[in-house]
Amino acid sequence: MLKDYEMVIGLEVHCELKTRAKIFCGCSTAFGAEPNTQCCPVCMGLPGSLPVLNRQVVEYAVMAGLATGCEIARYSKMDRKNYFYPDLPKAYQISQYDLPLCRNGYLDIETEAGSRRIGITRIHIEEDAGKLLHLEGGGTLCDYNRCGVPLIEIVSEPDIRSAEEAKAYVRKLRAVLLYTGVSDCRMQEGSLRCDVNLSVRKKGERAFGTRTEMKNLNAFQFIAKAIEYEFRRQVETLESGGRIVQETRRFDQASGKTFSMRSKENADDYRYFPDPDLPPIVLEEADIERLRAAIPPLPDQRKQEYIARYGLTAREAEQLTADRAVADYFEAAAAASAHPRQVVNLLFTEVFRLRTSDEEPIAIAPARLGRLADLLAEERIHAGTAKKLVARLWEKDGDPDRLIEEGRLWQISDEASLLPAVRKTLDAQPAAAADYRRGKTQALQQLIGLTIRESGGQGNPRVIAVLLQRLLTESE
Repeated sequence: MLKDYEMVIGLEVHCELKTRAKIFCGCSTAFGAEPNTQCCPVCMGLPGSLPVLNRQVVEYAVMAGLATGCEIARYSKMDRKNYFYPDLPKAYQISQYDLPLCRNGYLDIETEAGSRRIGITRIHIEEDAGKLLHLEGGGTLCDYNRCGVPLIEIVSEPDIRSAEEAKAYVRKLRAVLLYTGVSDCRMQEGSLRCDVNLSVRKKGERAFGTRTEMKNLNAFQFIAKAIEYEFRRQVETLESGGRIVQETRRFDQASGKTFSMRSKENADDYRYFPDPDLPPIVLEEADIERLRAAIPPLPDQRKQEYIARYGLTAREAEQLTADRAVADYFEAAAAASAHPRQVVNLLFTEVFRLRTSDEEPIAIAPARLGRLADLLAEERIHAGTAKKLVARLWEKDGDPDRLIEEGRLWQISDEASLLPAVRKTLDAQPAAAADYRRGKTQALQQLIGLTIRESGGQGNPRVIAVLLQRLLTESE
């Protein structure tokens, strides 16, 4: 029944900005401080305290908007969003309602099905809330250090149609924000998190269904799992004659399921009104152009360069440019190699496999990987040896040539040296040889593998294949 429905997804991504001070006061934004040590009367909402907008917050938000193709408002304002916030002591959030800083942007993403453009409705600035720790035996602890940490909220159009597209969109957005330098985007620390709005409808229908919102997802795999579960849940509910309720749900990582938290509010329920303590934000054209000039080359620019210069596919180039540090690493390794295409292969097949998270740096020096790529491309080592050396260099730096020499890992490509191993394999495997002569070509791969083992793991598979085919043909 799932195949008869499609999901309609819009994402709200909350990103903490990389400022030293909070959005309306001078308190530190450093992560990991002792609870309630980075607070003051302003971020605690004490009577008589007045907020002052941090100029860098506005500039960072404008840069994020420019980097995502948004129109920048010359005039905007701050609003109070009224709601019971147990983690915001003043019981309202200062945000933006009808006049956000940025509107009508987009991001282009790559999926297995090809390129897609996802619209961005708006980017606005607001303050973050504190953190609640619910105790197992009852009661809740409040840490207000995060109150007032500056956020941008990036709201997408409901253009996303799969979990894969949602992951690709958040990855691309994270890449753009990292390139601009406005955030560290550390998902494990909560500085980038995502709310998923999802509804379902029969394929071919144009009207949207009733949506639910899944809050505070801070890992790519959780975004995908939450979407897949909620899609199935909504379809099963509709097929069984039930109805979808507009509500906020939470995703439980352990069970992989979503659970209802509360009914979902509409904008009117928040009773927005302009904050009387903060003046409007007025931007001059010169300010916007100065910020535009400060933006470095972005992922899409590098992506097009990689496609043209290295012959990469759009998907490969997208993956390499998704993290500025990875793109910088690739360029350094490619510059140290005569075979940049082989550098790409090693990154995708071996290096990325060793990273435990997107934030983990690559532990191998770029020049070392470039040298391994050359040795592999020139058939001086084979893929199995390259795999072992990548793992070895990940643990401890070393010279690849010296490690190969010490381990006697050079690949043997001389036919005369390999011929005894080939003959020994054929003598020991008459059944496999007979299978090959009868047209079972997969038997050749078995014989190649056994010959490589016979050669101590050093035989060149290409040369071994030639020798095997020659001897098998001659003896027919």
